[in-house]
Amino acid sequence: MIKSIGIDFGTTNSVVALLHADGTVTTARHAAGDTLVEVFRSILCFWTEEAPGRQILRHAAGPEAITAYLDEPLDSRLIMSMKTFLAQKSFTETRIFGRPFTLERLIGRFLAALLARIEVPPRIVVGRPVRFAGDFADDGLGAARLRGAYAEAGLPEVTLALEPEAAGAHFAQSLTAPATVLIGDFGGGTSDFSVLRFEPGRHGGVTPLGHAGIGIAGDVFDFRIIDRAIAPLLGKGDSYTIMGKRLPVPPEYYSGFARWHLLSLMRTPRTLRSIAEVARTAEHPERLRHLVALIEDELGYALYQAVSTAKAALSTAESTELRFAHRDFAVERTVTRADFEAWIADDLKRLGATVDQALATAGVPHAAVDQVFLTGGTAFVPAVRRLFADRFETARLSGGSEFVSVAEGLARMGAA
Repeated sequence: MIKSIGIDFGTTNSVVALLHADGTVTTARHAAGDTLVEVFRSILCFWTEEAPGRQILRHAAGPEAITAYLDEPLDSRLIMSMKTFLAQKSFTETRIFGRPFTLERLIGRFLAALLARIEVPPRIVVGRPVRFAGDFADDGLGAARLRGAYAEAGLPEVTLALEPEAAGAHFAQSLTAPATVLIGDFGGGTSDFSVLRFEPGRHGGVTPLGHAGIGIAGDVFDFRIIDRAIAPLLGKGDSYTIMGKRLPVPPEYYSGFARWHLLSLMRTPRTLRSIAEVARTAEHPERLRHLVALIEDELGYALYQAVSTAKAALSTAESTELRFAHRDFAVERTVTRADFEAWIADDLKRLGATVDQALATAGVPHAAVDQVFLTGGTAFVPAVRRLFADRFETARLSGGSEFVSVAEGLARMGAA
């Protein structure tokens, strides 16, 4: 019997945790090809199918959305990062193949797919950020839209809880004295830092003191590897000749590597003709031909998977082999942790400044932080952990269940 569920709807990934009657917590698993995964990508893909006298709008979510998009990238519409628009008044609706969709309706479609194979109990606790994304975010609007999205998914009665509070729930239960805690929540697209005051005991609670966030996380680190280790093999930094002048290969050819799906959007006749024309007089024409092949054959997602694997390996090893092959293009390069840390050095500085901003907003000096809890995949990166160790004593750092801790904490809150 499931007593409650916790839903961590994230910008890049989403997780559902289930609290059972015996007090144990498990994480829902979802099919992704031949495997089962705990993390469900926060993505929707829409396409149309012909029917007599009309077009039928179809959609898929999570891993199935990725598959559908890779099958027909130019004839489908990929919807990502929906959470970032919740508190933006400027977003009222979008049109998908001529049909209007509010943000609540879009997210509702996604949530319905996320929960399709889960026994949903009456008690549902869902996460919300301390501050919603955006420079002019309306937090009240964001919370109202989030509730509306769950109502669209058939769940009108949900309890909203702070995501950082949920992330710290597992160690907060063991507190015997009040504690000031810094939560570092690293997603795929953003990193959020919250300073919270936890009060122990049955009637204790949590008080948000300060918060700061930045659009730097795992996806940006992946891009740094591609930009330094792979893009030069595809012509970045080379030159070509036009009207007797040497010019750099257009850098916009490589902006598509910032997010895996952007490479698919370059698969248009105009763009491919442009690259082929530049390749005719390029100093290394074969590199640009490799780029064309990657775009034509929809290899953006496979490339990012290879890079993510290498990045993960560097969390435990001093070096790893980055391997990727397609047709006659092959990458076999040793990437050291020192290389990687040099490539992300500027990003780490900005992350550190954001941590300091969260503490300044809270009015809490570094020495007054009793505990630092790090969650999310980027928390495994040694340079990121060192960033916190340099500001706080190592003994104050903790973590655990980095990918699912928020959802598990939300589920446990449902027992109250």
